[in-house]
Amino acid sequence: MAGLRRPGWSGPVHRGAHVGVAAHLLPLVPAHRPGRARPVAAPGRPEAPAHPAPVLAQRSAASLLDVAAVAADDDDPVHLRDRAALELLYGTGIRVGELAGLDVDDVDLDQRVLRVVGKGDKERRVPFGVPAREAVLEWLSRGRPALATSGSGPALLLGRRGRRVDPRQVREAVHRLLEHVPDAPDLGPHGLRHSAATHLLEGGADLRMVQELLGHASLATTQIYTHVSVDRLKRSFAQAHPRA
Repeated sequence: MAGLRRPGWSGPVHRGAHVGVAAHLLPLVPAHRPGRARPVAAPGRPEAPAHPAPVLAQRSAASLLDVAAVAADDDDPVHLRDRAALELLYGTGIRVGELAGLDVDDVDLDQRVLRVVGKGDKERRVPFGVPAREAVLEWLSRGRPALATSGSGPALLLGRRGRRVDPRQVREAVHRLLEHVPDAPDLGPHGLRHSAATHLLEGGADLRMVQELLGHASLATTQIYTHVSVDRLKRSFAQAHPRA
């Protein structure tokens, strides 16, 4: 590993390459025997710097939800479901697995609050807005009854066969609808989660509040979104301030 100290070979990428080779070769060293030094355990691969996924501009997020609403005008139950799914994903920032796991009684339409079971079976309450409420109401009144079967159980969102929706179906819907939004990056449900968090922070939301909404165990995980917000703030400053 001394080569790691050579000029040009000390960055995280090169260290990662050396560590990868070491981790591969160490299992080939003979097992420990008396009088012989025990091989050291393979060191962990250096962590790459954390970078947030691409996010939608706020206008693109609004356009995406408009596209979903227009598609749902044909009363196709799947289109009604997709609109409700997108409104909840962007409106709350929940994970796609959490969305798929929602039951009907997890949604309080009067108080506009979701009961979400996240990682580690940790439960949290997440508020949602009026547009999401309207989309869920339409799904429950006109979409879900058309798909529900005796095997649907309490699931909030259903697939065409009446079973609980699969996260893959939600991902496909997000990609399909984003194709109709000009200049939008091709991202999935997790990109909508990133977008929701970024837009909350850009709107002045407290970092710890966003942490609670997203269900992050560590504040450090939430702080990654501040980098995106600061970058956009710098661009706005450069465009608008006479002394920039």
